[in-house]
Amino acid sequence: MKEVSQQGSGFVLTNPESRDRKTASNRRSFLKKGMAAGAMTVGAGLLVGSSSALAKGDKSETNGGLTKGDAAILRFLAAAEILESDLWLQYQELAGIQDNEVSTLASQLIPGYPSQPTGGNSLYTAAVSQLDTDMAQYIHDNTEDELTHEVFINAYLASKGADTVSLDQFRTLPSSKATGANNFGRLTNLTQLTVDTGWWTRYRSRTQNPDFGDTFPPAIPTLAVNQHTAIPRTDGDTSNSTQLQTIANTAGFHFGTIEQGGSSLYPQLAQRVTHTEVLRILLSIGGTEITHFQTWHDKAGNAPDSSFFDPVNKSNVVFDVQSAARFGTEDLKTNLIMPEPTIFLSKNFPAVSIIRPTETKNAAMGAVNALTADGLFIGQSPAFFAMLHDLASEADAARREE
Repeated sequence: MKEVSQQGSGFVLTNPESRDRKTASNRRSFLKKGMAAGAMTVGAGLLVGSSSALAKGDKSETNGGLTKGDAAILRFLAAAEILESDLWLQYQELAGIQDNEVSTLASQLIPGYPSQPTGGNSLYTAAVSQLDTDMAQYIHDNTEDELTHEVFINAYLASKGADTVSLDQFRTLPSSKATGANNFGRLTNLTQLTVDTGWWTRYRSRTQNPDFGDTFPPAIPTLAVNQHTAIPRTDGDTSNSTQLQTIANTAGFHFGTIEQGGSSLYPQLAQRVTHTEVLRILLSIGGTEITHFQTWHDKAGNAPDSSFFDPVNKSNVVFDVQSAARFGTEDLKTNLIMPEPTIFLSKNFPAVSIIRPTETKNAAMGAVNALTADGLFIGQSPAFFAMLHDLASEADAARREE
């Protein structure tokens, strides 16, 4: 990630008692962040009497008992979940099941977000459904999951008297203008993506592991070149069926790109936490991120062949999953969606089927760098990048305390 000025950092700390770091001038309390009182009550109720693992006498951020490292890791994950929620809401509005579950929850967490579903975009939904007829349900559920992760982690931090995270001031990026999209400020940009699909070959390799410095070729090479949109920007993007299917295919592979990060990030950071209760949170939420990734890994392989030159981004993308000979080989075969056994910890050990990578060094900053390279933050402010840098640096500095 490029270096940016630390002045004007947008890292919003919502505990006015904290003196551990520089904060934005206009702090907001946890309950004033747009979180529903009901959601907060539920979160607090679940946590009553659950802090026995947080022993008295530990070095803590506040009187709540969290170590500074545990709190930093949880804050970074809260921010990551907020970013995921933002991008998934954009997919949900256009192609998810249009009940009011997601929109109601989102409206309770995000100030000004509409509580009613948009009705979706029928043409985009139909194109996405070519990857699987249940895609609308899966998009809906993935979005709801990320919103609940966000609210739980922040509620847990608040219950311990620790600083929580809000990114609301950075909801400044433009939304899609296509039918079905809310006219609402965004944190992420889904229209100028450079999508790394190396996760496809990484999970099929029997001899390589990114923890050993290995790199992997992309399944869709043209997605890794220039910029591509994963959502229709206007209704004009839905008028050409080939263009629309190409956009939907881009989304299908982007789903896997996003969720493979979560499937590794949680086990990476779990190795740095001190308290067993915090470990329990990371293992429990991390498990759902793995199920997300496997679902999208499976569905991406159904993408119909399509190609299109995008005159807006001036980029070409070719999807040839169904016809290219390379997808019949072991390294790219479409139905090999479970991790193939590979090297782990030492090359002297036998191959084993694992989540990869799980090396802890620079895990948080690596995630920030990957999301930035994806193009998700094109258009964001220097303060936004400074905030992410601060959160990631503090999470990576966390160490397990004895």
